[in-house]
Amino acid sequence: MSYTCETAKMESWRAFLTGFLVLCLLSVGSAQSSSPDCSFPAIYNFGDSNSDTGGISAAFLPIQAPYGEAFFHKPAGRDSDGRLIIDFIAEHLKLPYLSAYLNSLGANYRHGANFATGGSTIRKPNETIYEYGISPFYLDMQISQFDQFKARTNDLYQEAKKPSDRINLPRPEEFSKALYTFDIGQNDLSVGFRKLSFDQLRAALPDIINQLASAVQHLYNEGGRTFWIHNTGPFGCLPVQRFYILNPEPGLVDQYGCIKAQNEMAVEFNRQLKERIIKLRAELPKAAITYVDVYAAKYGLISNAKKEGFAEPLKVCCGYHVNYTHVWCGTKLIINGSEVYGPSCSNPSSYISWDGVHYSQAASQWVANHILNGALTDPPTPITQACHRR
Repeated sequence: MSYTCETAKMESWRAFLTGFLVLCLLSVGSAQSSSPDCSFPAIYNFGDSNSDTGGISAAFLPIQAPYGEAFFHKPAGRDSDGRLIIDFIAEHLKLPYLSAYLNSLGANYRHGANFATGGSTIRKPNETIYEYGISPFYLDMQISQFDQFKARTNDLYQEAKKPSDRINLPRPEEFSKALYTFDIGQNDLSVGFRKLSFDQLRAALPDIINQLASAVQHLYNEGGRTFWIHNTGPFGCLPVQRFYILNPEPGLVDQYGCIKAQNEMAVEFNRQLKERIIKLRAELPKAAITYVDVYAAKYGLISNAKKEGFAEPLKVCCGYHVNYTHVWCGTKLIINGSEVYGPSCSNPSSYISWDGVHYSQAASQWVANHILNGALTDPPTPITQACHRR
């Protein structure tokens, strides 16, 4: 597989991704290993809205209906109609869904915690590249929250006088056995596209990648040993990127309607991320670090949407977007004296995009099914065996 994928890299980035996906899906069995399953006791997740299970809702205004309608049957702090990839990871590992670290009520941290919050970036929001922040919970802040969480729960665990006092607390010895997951970087590109030239953003990528690597190194020094790191998805395929481009110039978009230059930047981000992860493996010899090609999975779904039973890939389930009139999912707007709502579609499971920015539960499940078995990871290891160094 390694030789085939390396050869494919010599082709155009789009041909590589399509060919890579097809190849890896045909060879899922070869990614399996005879190694025993890891039996992770917990998951600690860091990221943005792609994996936020309630952080931004707890910190600010709660996400409103119809979010959550397809699975939770009510808003559940997720920017989707239902579950996210992180939820399917938890299910696959037979662990409960992660409570957001910022939740003040109803949280259970026995099997991990979620530090991801919508709008988060890797770099600190007030750095020059941003000028203004889209979330105060950038990656270093999430890492600081983890440090506080680990120290505080350890104190509470030691101070507990009876087993029932520890029922919702992680066991101190299990932090080193937990799975540490990352899904962040999309918003760094988003703000970069708005505020910088392509050359400026490209020049900023090494620093962004290094800050992500520093977070991994910090967790390693805190005892973390298993890391599952998602790359960033095909940013140019988010329907919101086309809301204000009704008649694209020739060459701006690909055959699926995705903005080529934005996807190429995402591919470059991912290339540098993969190279940095390879270096991290040498720097952190006791760590098992898996690079997860979410881009290939998502672009594979988008490029084969109809064959996989989905609608046109840039169609949006929830919201009203006609010409330059936009009513976002779950909101309403007065247009010509009449209220126009941003309702959800009748069959969300047939849509890839839920609200123009975030994926539907059905799409997230499709992606999860194509990454958790190790077919699109480096090394090609199923998540259940990701603790083993390759």
